[in-house]
Amino acid sequence: MSRTRTTVEPDWDTPLMLTLTPAIVVHALFASADAVHTGWDSCIDQALVVADVSAVDEGNDNHCRLVNQEYVEDEDPDVTWHDWTVEVRIGETYVVGHWRLQDTLGPAAWEWYASEAEKAFSQACVLIGKRVRRGLIIEEPPEASPPSRTHH
Repeated sequence: MSRTRTTVEPDWDTPLMLTLTPAIVVHALFASADAVHTGWDSCIDQALVVADVSAVDEGNDNHCRLVNQEYVEDEDPDVTWHDWTVEVRIGETYVVGHWRLQDTLGPAAWEWYASEAEKAFSQACVLIGKRVRRGLIIEEPPEASPPSRTHH
């Protein structure tokens, strides 16, 4: 038995050390993302944010965010994009995954993209000692009239 060990089990508050790299985070969390990148600052444009959920590690700047953004690109102003972004900040490094789709795609595609981003966010929160539980959200009907139905 080493000098630092005692006959008692390690205390629950004993700090554990891991070596994480952006590549490991991307491999483990963002395998299904459309785009991934690192940075020294957040890439999220607050003017485009539709929804934002954050988990913060108390006592430092580490955090995980799941952000929904909507935007139009200059090259094709008729197409609106929806972007689920998972942002992990550890120390000064941001590691980010994006799941993007055009708003014209159907509900199944939206559900898949949202689910993948939510899974990545839930898993990322473990890095800062948080758990995520699903909840229910009430959606209001759209203000515009729905598309006409077709019969098959």
